[in-house]
Amino acid sequence: MKRYLIVIEQTQDGFSSYSPDLPGCVSTGTTPRETEENMRAAIEFHIEGLRKEGFPVPEPRTSSSYIELPA
Repeated sequence: MKRYLIVIEQTQDGFSSYSPDLPGCVSTGTTPRETEENMRAAIEFHIEGLRKEGFPVPEPRTSSSYIELPA
């Protein structure tokens, strides 16, 4: 099982998401949870398309962390 990082950002109309390791793979939703679910489907579809076209599937390489600062 591969784990791809996704970034979810709030927009004027809801939320959008992308994966730094899968350029061009994006999704939207009305809530963060819906956006995550939609992004999961988008990643599966994106990877399926890459495989069908004979392109390599990028390995997950991006990670994230939070940096805590004093208030």
